Amino acid sequence: MIDHAVALAEQDRRFADTLRGADLTAPVPTCPGWSLTQLLRHLGRGHRWAAQIVRERRDEPIDPRAVEGGKPPADDDGALEWVAGGGSILLDAVAPDPDVLVWTAVGPRPASWWIRRRLHESTVHRADAAIAIGAPYTLAPELAADGVTEWVELLVAGGRSPLADGESLHLHATDADAEWTLRGTASGLSFEPAHAKATVALRGPATDLLLAITRRRDVGSTVELFGAEPVWRSWLDRTPF
Repeated sequence: MIDHAVALAEQDRRFADTLRGADLTAPVPTCPGWSLTQLLRHLGRGHRWAAQIVRERRDEPIDPRAVEGGKPPADDDGALEWVAGGGSILLDAVAPDPDVLVWTAVGPRPASWWIRRRLHESTVHRADAAIAIGAPYTLAPELAADGVTEWVELLVAGGRSPLADGESLHLHATDADAEWTLRGTASGLSFEPAHAKATVALRGPATDLLLAITRRRDVGSTVELFGAEPVWRSWLDRTPF
C-alpha cells in the first residue's frame, strides 16, 4: 500500500537532489520552451497553488500569479530548497480536514485527492529533470503503476477520450501486478484494471509505461507495442501533457 503523503515528500526531495549542481538555465526537451528553472517553478508553485485551494476551501481555481509564496528564491540553493518543501506545504494544508470538498479540475473532491495528484506531478516532472541533464531515473514499480492508474482516472473523470469510439488500448506492467484496458466509447473513455484484447497494446516495466503514456519516453527496447500503432500515435496526439 502506497503512502501518498510520504511518497510526495520523498519525490520532491529527489527532484531537488537531481538538479543540485545542474545549470538551471538548461532547456527541458520534454517540456518544449521551458528551462529547468521554469520546470522547478512550475512544480513548486503548483504544490503551493493546490495547498492554497485546500487551505481556503476554494470552490474555484486560483490565479497562479496570486499564489502565496509562488516564486522561488533567486539563488539556486534557495530555489532547490523551496521546491523540495512544496509538497510539505500541501500536506500541512490537507491535515486538518482531509475529507472536506474543494475545487479540482475534475469537479469537487476531498482535499486529500490533491496529495496523489501532486505526487504524480512530481514523479513525472522528476523524469523531465533527469532527461534534461542526462541523469538516471528510477521509480518503484508499484509507485509507477499507481501513476499510470492516476493518469488514466484523471482522463476518464475529465471527460477526455484519446481513443475513438470502438478503439481500445491495453497496458501491461511486467514488473508490477497491474494491467489496464481502456476503451473509447460514444460517451467518453472507460477503463478496467484487467487484461483484455485491445486494438493496440503496450507491454513493459511500469516506469516505462508511465513515461510512455505521458509522452516522456518513446516505445522501443523496454516497451513492446502490439497491434495498431496509428491508434497509439493518435493517443499521444490527443494527450499533449
